[in-house]
Amino acid sequence: MSRYTITVTRTASRDTDPNAIIGYDRPLQTFFLQAFPDAEGEDLELWLGTDFREFESLSQLRTAAIARRFDFIPLASGILHKLLDDHAREAHHPISDSIIEDVLERTSAR
Repeated sequence: MSRYTITVTRTASRDTDPNAIIGYDRPLQTFFLQAFPDAEGEDLELWLGTDFREFESLSQLRTAAIARRFDFIPLASGILHKLLDDHAREAHHPISDSIIEDVLERTSAR
């Protein structure tokens, strides 16, 4: 299982969690995202990717996050490459991913 610290944003309020976790879970064959723990650090407001093959691409994970009014783009290119490498190395069937287009669009717009 890989785990990388990123920033997740609540799209409505623009609040951020700079200590959110994104990664790839090999046994579950899914990308996952965890953000916004409660005061005790026990419960998470956002926890995606807990079921087998729930999010086989980062694009699917992002779509689910956006549906819940969260986002994790822009994603540092180093973390993006590590996640894609983790997936390519650990997934039983690698899948292409269009989130690279999202990152490139955001980066080139600056």
